[in-house]
Amino acid sequence: MQITIQRTHEMVNYEIPFESTTLLKALYHIKNNEDNSLTFSSSCRSSVCGTCAVRVNGKEVLACSHTLQEGDLIEPLKYHEVQRDLKVNKQKVRETLRTSTAWLQQTQETSISEQQVALTEKQSDCILCDSCYSACPVLEVNPNFIGPFALTRAYRYTADPREGNIQATIDNIQTNGVWDCTLCGECTAVCPQGIDPKMDITMLRGTSAQFGYSDPNFQAMDFGGFGGF
Repeated sequence: MQITIQRTHEMVNYEIPFESTTLLKALYHIKNNEDNSLTFSSSCRSSVCGTCAVRVNGKEVLACSHTLQEGDLIEPLKYHEVQRDLKVNKQKVRETLRTSTAWLQQTQETSISEQQVALTEKQSDCILCDSCYSACPVLEVNPNFIGPFALTRAYRYTADPREGNIQATIDNIQTNGVWDCTLCGECTAVCPQGIDPKMDITMLRGTSAQFGYSDPNFQAMDFGGFGGF
């Protein structure tokens, strides 16, 4: 089968001599047998580490779990610095955690039920693949948007019963944060772990409202055409 890979400076077609294989195995075949300059990232090869995330036909996938199809177009993740070919620098996305202060701010001792553990258990399954960040259309127009990765992590900690100062994190995700998300669900659609950042952000909006915040975009709307309010 033939596939196309976005190299650093050009699109290159490759013939893969297998009828059925994963993208990652195909990439290794190319590197070992056809072009050892091909550069990509991988580690566990078992859909655990998230290192091998790329885009196939415009959708974010893990190369180690994607079954290759005839004509597939493979590209690096969006909104990342491309270091070479399919290898990107993920440091910028990690910095969004610092912006959102997505960690326990003020730990308090408390009893935690199984139900409370289950509330944020899924969010803790994040494998840092950056697929949600790459899929987010908001970053196309607002590169300062914190992004779904950091916001779902912020929800994980604001929903933690051990957090004694929820407002500290809520205050820090108002600008370029919860209200900038369009709730399109693209992040949820591509998460290999089944995490739902769209719902997490919706929950963060509810918590923000409890602390007196509201959607600034709604406040800025002109209702003059509707008779005024």
